[in-house]
Amino acid sequence: MRSPATAPRALTYVLAGWSGYYIMAIELLSGRILAPNFGNSIYVWGAIITVFMVALSVGYLVGGQLSLFAPSQTKLAGLLLAAALFTLPIVLFGDAVLDWIFNRVTDPRYASLLASSLLFFVPTTLSGMVSPYAVRLLATNLRTTGHAAGLLFFVSTFGSAAGTIATSFYMVLWFDINQIFIGMMTVSAALAAVTMGFRHVEAKAN
Repeated sequence: MRSPATAPRALTYVLAGWSGYYIMAIELLSGRILAPNFGNSIYVWGAIITVFMVALSVGYLVGGQLSLFAPSQTKLAGLLLAAALFTLPIVLFGDAVLDWIFNRVTDPRYASLLASSLLFFVPTTLSGMVSPYAVRLLATNLRTTGHAAGLLFFVSTFGSAAGTIATSFYMVLWFDINQIFIGMMTVSAALAAVTMGFRHVEAKAN
């Protein structure tokens, strides 16, 4: 007979895997977003990678700290939803932000660094908070913590690989960039809704 904790634990892994997918998809698409204004040089990619690495570092730190205060799967889903909401400005205002920076910052290195920071830092930070927060939910006892963390990072990294392949090999051929973003935000919102609904039903059953 399956443990009653199996379903929520599986859902936690799904959220972590999708978060990994989401991060890499945004990072790949960011290069195409910046290219019309700043080109596709090593400077631009250096700026993008720097912003994403710093954002993830901050996300890991804040997510781990946040997990100390009454962690719940509902709050984990909230992080996914928040990342989706803060991706929306890329779709709505991305072109205007890029044009504004292009007209004011002449050096493409610093222009692309500023643009990457304004557009991608917050959603990437929020997405980075998911993994350490999920580890805390899965760490039910000291003996299995390492196993749970290893499995979660495997799922998250596998999600990142899937996001890389799916976005670069297929999505950019089938859809325009804004359609891909809207699709990913919709998936995030759906996963958050399913998680919150599941927890609500479970709470009523108990």
